Amino acid sequence: MVEYDSTALDSVFQALSDGTRRRMLRSLSSGPHSVGELAAPFRISLAAASKHIKVLERAGLVERRIQGRTHLCQLRAEAMAEAGQWLGYYQQFWAQRLDALQAALEADPIEPEHGRTS
Repeated sequence: MVEYDSTALDSVFQALSDGTRRRMLRSLSSGPHSVGELAAPFRISLAAASKHIKVLERAGLVERRIQGRTHLCQLRAEAMAEAGQWLGYYQQFWAQRLDALQAALEADPIEPEHGRTS
């Protein structure tokens, strides 16, 4: 298995554990957004949105830059790619188990009971 920086990976998964932050990342996938634009769909304060963005920044998923009075956030998908690689390593085990289940189901078909009344 490829070795990963546990602290960085923990930060990414912690950041992704919140639905608000995942939706913010989805919004950012279409391009940079201001903090206000990211907060708008949730009806949360700018301070609350900023706290979510700080979690995403610490995980390396978002970069914030200031243009005048506007804070613009941009997606940095590199950290998410590492999490995807980590999950991908385990995908082989999931696939093997599903293949084994399929083979077992196909090998032992369930036959309907005859002569039974409801």
